[in-house]
Amino acid sequence: MKKRILVVEDEEKLRRVLELQLMSAGFEVDKAANAEEALKIVDRADMVLTDLRLPRMDGQQFLALIRRQNSQVPVVMMTAYGSVETAVEAMKAGATDFLLKPFSLDHLMQVVHKALEVRALREENRQLKVELGRRYEFDNIIGRSPAMQEIFAAIERVGPTRATVLLTGESGVGKDLIARAIHFHSPRKDRPLVKINCTAIPENLMESELFGYEKGAFTGAQTTKPGKFEQADTGTVFLDEIGDVPAVIQVKLLRVLQERELERLGSNVTRHIDVRLVAATNQDLRAALEQGTFREDLYYRLNVVPLNIPPLRERKQDIPFLANHFVQKLGPDTGCRVQAITDAGMEKLVAYHWPGNVRELENVIERSLVMATGSELDYADIKLESAPRPRAQGESHFLPDGLSLDQYEQDIIKEALRRADGNKSQAARLLGLTRNALRYRLTQMGLES
Repeated sequence: MKKRILVVEDEEKLRRVLELQLMSAGFEVDKAANAEEALKIVDRADMVLTDLRLPRMDGQQFLALIRRQNSQVPVVMMTAYGSVETAVEAMKAGATDFLLKPFSLDHLMQVVHKALEVRALREENRQLKVELGRRYEFDNIIGRSPAMQEIFAAIERVGPTRATVLLTGESGVGKDLIARAIHFHSPRKDRPLVKINCTAIPENLMESELFGYEKGAFTGAQTTKPGKFEQADTGTVFLDEIGDVPAVIQVKLLRVLQERELERLGSNVTRHIDVRLVAATNQDLRAALEQGTFREDLYYRLNVVPLNIPPLRERKQDIPFLANHFVQKLGPDTGCRVQAITDAGMEKLVAYHWPGNVRELENVIERSLVMATGSELDYADIKLESAPRPRAQGESHFLPDGLSLDQYEQDIIKEALRRADGNKSQAARLLGLTRNALRYRLTQMGLES
């Protein structure tokens, strides 16, 4: 559709010249000789081109009235050389640009196109924000089961508050999505949301990453850098894998939660911050309390509102909805012709035990779409992992012959370290432990060094 430009100019000859030039460039043009006439039709304009000095109303008053009626429309002011300062003031008040009279028609078109580009970018940015917020609405988090409906109800209750939330559940159940939904259902939704993956940050860098540092605080600190908590000020911090936070950092986290203040590494200046904390873990923090690897006072500070996200195998009625959603979402990217899943294919998906939960389901659907040749995913098209199923009832769970429990545990831990090439964080993930829990066991075995 053609863009419509409103020309507001009391000099009839110039108004006609502008109209002809803009129409020849492919624009629809409305004209007005004064502000009163312009305000009657400004609602339908995609851009306003107006003289700074109008009869009975100056440009800044006119600009304020335009903004009241149509806040998104870009306004370009035309002014003589003697009124440059006034034009600058108009820019400060919200005008998009200004033209100094006399101006060439080429320069006019450059300014017009630039102003319309600015409007397009603003509209795109606004639409992206709307879509981002919509992504975390409940309609876009698939969950028809009673268990997930309870989670949604809890988000609605806790979202508007500043209460700390602790999300628990197995890897892949969607804790990240739930954390973002809490943020986008809170009064802080337009403020920063900063995610911190505690497992991904090396232990010796965690303090500086979370709380920042001053110039010269350590070798290589050539500039001052604010930490993640400062970046999230007035917003939300999402601490993923909170169980992997070392003990020394746990003390500082407790202070942030209790006092709402922190100090950068290398500084004695106390900085006050306003953040809402959402934490997540796939570990049993109560077991970590018993082992002494997680502070009890921090646990109770985090566990104000606990939300346990159920694994996919406990809400199998969600699997058909999730699977169909992933087919529609991933189909265009894979270039396949698949539009649906057959009953036999869906039965195969529902019968599987899903150790990787929703994340694994999405990967399976993507893999199956890539390999599919027909327009539907049938039983044989569903490419599941060959992961071991849970042991059947009655199957032996006892220790191998000749091994004590301690010896068996040590062998498993050593094998995990071997597979992880000595990386303790990776070995801990293989064992289903936190990094601190693994270190505790290694200390008990005399292998921590």
